Order: sequence, then structure tokens, then C-alpha cells
Amino acid sequence: MPRVKYVDSDVALIARMMRAEAEGEGPLGMLMVGNVIVNRLKANCLDFKDLRSVRDVIFQIQGGNYSFEAVQKGNVFYNRARGVEKRLAKQTLDYWRQQPSKFALWYFNPYAPCPSTWYNQPLAGQYKQHCYYEPIANTCEGAYLY
Repeated sequence: MPRVKYVDSDVALIARMMRAEAEGEGPLGMLMVGNVIVNRLKANCLDFKDLRSVRDVIFQIQGGNYSFEAVQKGNVFYNRARGVEKRLAKQTLDYWRQQPSKFALWYFNPYAPCPSTWYNQPLAGQYKQHCYYEPIANTCEGAYLY
């Protein structure tokens, strides 16, 4: 059973985001980005209430801008998804979770060492250039659901 309900176009959308945000970090880095997207869809808390689809997560607007820099700036997000990214996206939708993104709802590349918190959320860990942040304990039970 998949972690969230999805259709083929969701696989392609996550695949494009994974490529745009983490292609340089290889398959594992792309899986971690995909996992954050799925976590946001499952969370239904904090900044991620009432998101009902992968599309809602990818095109969410916060503070007047898209949540993901790749959507804001376009870069490779608007390129078509390739087979390798689609396979990785399907893994995250179906079952894949691993630290430091396992319960993470946020990530970013600080171009410096990872801060211990980001918007008051604790650091879960780092993979290559991206820092991953989980919600503060007992503030978002949905982030910890499979």
C-alpha cells in the first residue's frame, strides 16, 4: 500500500522536483527531497494543513512565494522528468523513508554548516549540501505517520 494516494502525473511532478532540487546529490539526495514532499502531504499540521495532493504541496504558496525555490525560479523544474527520477519518485510515494529526511518537513542548502534549528525546528541531519529539519516534538503527529 502506498504512503499516499497518487496518480501518474504526481509521479512525474515529484520526479521533476527531485531532479530540480537535488540532482547533484545523486539518487539518495533526490529520494530525500521526494520524502519531504510526501511528509508534507501526510503531515496536515503547521504550515502544511489542508494539503490534499502532491500538486498542492509542490505549488503551495507561503509568504507570497512558492514553498520550493525550484518552482519560484524555474531552473530545471520545468524540464520533463526522466525515467530514473520517476522510479525514485515512485519509491518515495510507495515506501521509501530514511534519515535525515525520514520525518523532515523542511530542507535547504545553507551553503555553510547546517544551523541547529531553522525557523525554530530542530535539525534532523545533513546529506551532502542539504540540511533536513523535523517538527518540534509533539507539534505535528502527522509527520511521524508511515
